[in-house]
Amino acid sequence: MTSLKADNRDGLTKSEINRLRSSGKVPGVVYGKKVGAVNITVDAKELLMLLRSNAHAVVEMDIPESGKQPVMVHDVQRDPISRTLLHIDFHQINMDEPVRTSVSLEFTGDSKGEKEGGMLQIQLHEVDIRCLPAHIPSSIAVDVTELELGDTITVSQLVAPAGVEIKSHADDVIVTVLAPQKEELQPEAEETETKSVKTADASV
Repeated sequence: MTSLKADNRDGLTKSEINRLRSSGKVPGVVYGKKVGAVNITVDAKELLMLLRSNAHAVVEMDIPESGKQPVMVHDVQRDPISRTLLHIDFHQINMDEPVRTSVSLEFTGDSKGEKEGGMLQIQLHEVDIRCLPAHIPSSIAVDVTELELGDTITVSQLVAPAGVEIKSHADDVIVTVLAPQKEELQPEAEETETKSVKTADASV
């Protein structure tokens, strides 16, 4: 389980919070039955590593006055232009109670359809699941090897790990192999054909 240390930020003014951001900290809040609502800051580099590796993972957070508690990322706010982290919300969880979250899909293999000139089109990169926190997988595999031209894989065809219930709609298409598009008539050829028709009309 990934660990993350949180510092208290109660009583800070807006300018002080901006200075914290400039120093490499991200303000946030932890909500939960055991902790209530705690205003915190976390290290920006550690947070980015977490979000890039597995944003849906369970994190052991050392929370001021509450000690180490299991938490999960609930909401992330970024600057719309620079994408800099502005604020983050964590939800303190109970390891004995199921949680609903999302998990990434990992696509493996080279489809038969691609070898015939088709194009693999991925429509879903993650699905919703429900399970105990300890059972949350890092990803769910999707093998596309047997896909031929026009074939698809839907959510209902996924094989979830033991103890994991997939909550996304069963008919949602995850990936498909598009048939190669027919080549359109070249402009020069079209122009020549048009001229020929006009010449023929003029001679009538």
